[in-house]
Amino acid sequence: MIARWGIAPLLVSWAILAWGAWLLPGGWIQDIGIAVAIAAGLFVLWFFRSPKRIPPPGPHRLVAPADGTVWDIDELPEPLVIGGQARRIGIFLSVFNVHVNRAPCAGTVTYANYRPGRFLDVRHPDCSELNEANTLGIACDPEVGTDIRIVVRQLAGLIARRIICTHGVGDRLARGELYGMIRFGSRTELYVPLDRPHKVLVKRGDKVKGGETVLVEFESVAP
Repeated sequence: MIARWGIAPLLVSWAILAWGAWLLPGGWIQDIGIAVAIAAGLFVLWFFRSPKRIPPPGPHRLVAPADGTVWDIDELPEPLVIGGQARRIGIFLSVFNVHVNRAPCAGTVTYANYRPGRFLDVRHPDCSELNEANTLGIACDPEVGTDIRIVVRQLAGLIARRIICTHGVGDRLARGELYGMIRFGSRTELYVPLDRPHKVLVKRGDKVKGGETVLVEFESVAP
């Protein structure tokens, strides 16, 4: 399945490349042009893929907001939504990863902010503070835990220069639901409150799948 945000780029790229190939002289030169157009279109189709993902049981278990590699796990202040110390899990998305973003848990968006910025390589230590970013604060549903707020942040990178986010303040998100994507190599971060008992179930270097891999598990809420 292709993400809906990829349909327009796919059609445009195919149209431009096909037109360019048609303008080339006949013979083997045109054949090469047509082959390049087809290959480029297939790459766009592959890049904007959005495979079906089914979150594992347990609403108190936060799933990865993106595919990629766990790049860092650290602690830092998060004053805007959490209002205190937070644990941050950063996921690096290469150009070969699925690039759609998914909600880590069920909840309501209480904070949304787009920040213009630079386009440093997302493996650079300052990228989180300096790069173009879109941040959502989510008030988790009660089954996740009592009064838990988390943050997910999309970061543009050296190649990725287009952040898409379809949700804003007041919108509901289901666990694993698509809420946007970052085009062509990027970083996605998850912040959870440090003062709420939880376990981190991944480590640096782990490969994760958005909407499937559990990153954090809060203490289960009794039914």
